[in-house]
Order: sequence, then structure tokens, then C-alpha cells
Amino acid sequence: MTDATLERARAGDEEAFRALTDPHRRELQVHCYRILGSVQDAEDMVQETLLAAWRGLVDFEGRASLRSWLYRIATNRCLNALRDSGRGPQNVLGSNPPAGAPEPSRWGEPIWLQPYPDALLEGLPDRAEGPDARYETKEAVGLAFVSCLQRMTPQQRAVLVLRDVLGYRAAEVAEMVDSTEASVNSALQRARASIEAMPERPGGSSLPDSPAERALLSRFGDAFERGDIDAVVALLTEDAWIRMPPAPHEYQGRPAIAEFLRTRGIWCSGGGIRLVPTRANGQPAFGYYLSDPHAGVARASGLFVLTVEGEAISAITRFGDNGVLPYFGLPRTLPS
Repeated sequence: MTDATLERARAGDEEAFRALTDPHRRELQVHCYRILGSVQDAEDMVQETLLAAWRGLVDFEGRASLRSWLYRIATNRCLNALRDSGRGPQNVLGSNPPAGAPEPSRWGEPIWLQPYPDALLEGLPDRAEGPDARYETKEAVGLAFVSCLQRMTPQQRAVLVLRDVLGYRAAEVAEMVDSTEASVNSALQRARASIEAMPERPGGSSLPDSPAERALLSRFGDAFERGDIDAVVALLTEDAWIRMPPAPHEYQGRPAIAEFLRTRGIWCSGGGIRLVPTRANGQPAFGYYLSDPHAGVARASGLFVLTVEGEAISAITRFGDNGVLPYFGLPRTLPS
């Protein structure tokens, strides 16, 4: 950032403003996604952040970097959004599994969560610039990590992301969230304890897009499209999970997952199911489509995100929100 560019932007030069803010736009969207768990809400918050920055640039004194100033605005916009009592999963607490489904292995906490397309992660650095960062960038957008964040209080989410993902110091974070350094350290301690206690926290994983992973995904896709549940289950780890946020019912282990899949009618629509590969949260994923023989098309029914450990699948997370499909470049229908 040059002083001349900043002065032009303060004077109302939109091109100069974009030159200042565009380098930070993608990382700001990922930041908002981590806190909110929604790619759509994150996009909205970035727009609000940039609008607020445009209006407030004349008051930017340069005591902190422009990047830190933008992160402060974005963080507080996200915290305000989380204070909206109308936001979040609706009518899922205490809801029952689908008709005919077996008793869940666990009733989890309903969380509002959407997958994040890998295409929006391109160009991000592997590590944060801050000296105190504990997580690599890609790890901190993984489904397990973001799921853990959604179970924390808003303040804990913001503090953990600013401290352990972006590497800001406690005093800097306190100023960003209008709090005290002691309060920030307390929130960080509770947030770290929550991360450590979450069963979803991943261990090792296969190298992304490795030959072993591609072979595993090919076998999974073929078996799932055929409706060969035994073959699907054989590709899972012994303690694998199926989750369907925001629904609270979850299934763990090959027998429970097999029983659940056998009660689903997705292979009985007349033409079966079709999978389209993509990637979300740094993990392999599939858009899935159910055939409609009467219309001659296959209609989108959601997205699967797979967690791969070694040479097996340790979790299948199903998202039924078709509103995210455009972010993945996936159509609403496919030719039958």
C-alpha cells in the first residue's frame, strides 16, 4: 500500500480503493466463513466489510496495518450477525430421524454449517503471517475444524481464529473485538479446550489428489451410484461417521451406517443416483443427483463431503442445501 494510493482512495477513487482491498478479499471471506459456517453469509459479510471500509477510510489512521483494520471490521460484522437470534438451525432440536431410519448412534448438537468450495481457497498462503499461528491455513478450513468452531460462543470463535489461525497477538485481538487482554486469553483457553475435546478433530489424512485417494474416490462413487451398500461400507473405517448438519442424528460404525443407508430410498427413484466430483473444505466431495424419470433429468439433492484417513473414509457429511451448488459450479439438473 502506498500513501498515494491511500490518499486517492480517501478522496473517493474507487479504483484505488479496490487496489487496496482486493488483495485481502479472498482471505476475508474465508475468515468470515470460519466464524459463521456459511459461504453465503461470509460473502455478505465481506460486502458489508468493504462498504464500511469505504465509508470509514477517511478515519483510518494507519496505527495498524490496513489488513488488520479490515479484519477488525469483518470480525465485528460477523459477531453482530451471530447476535441475531433468528440465525441458525431451525426446528431441528429434538427432531426425529427420517421415517424408517434406525436409532442414531448419537444425538449431536445442531449446528448451522455449509461446505466451502476449494475454488475459493486458491491463492491463499499455506500459513498465516502472524507469529502466534498454530494452524496451517488449509487445516483451519477443514470441515472438522469449522464444525468445532460452530459449537463455540461467538467470542470464542473470533478469538480462536484471530489468535491461532491468523496469529495476531492477544493485545491486538483485544483491540479488534473491543475487549481486554485477560478476557481474550480466557476465551482462547476455553476455545482450545473445546477443540481438543471434539471427536471430529481429524488425525492423519491421505495426500489430497494422490493416486491412492483418487482410486478410493472412484470405488466409492461407483459403489454409491450402483447402490451397493456393502461395497460402500467396506471403504469406511471401523469407526466412521455419517453426519447431516443441521440435523442432530448421527451414525457411527460400519453396521450402523449400513443399516441407515438401507432404509434410504434414494436408489429407488427409477434411475438411481449420480455423483459429480468436486472438492470442499480441502476435502473430496460429490454433488449428488436423484433421477426423475418423468422429467428426463437428474435433480440436485445436495452435497457429500468425505473425510479421508489413510486409505479409507472416516466420515461422510451430507449437506442438503442446494443453495450452495452455484459456488461449486454445479447445476441444479443433469440430463438423464
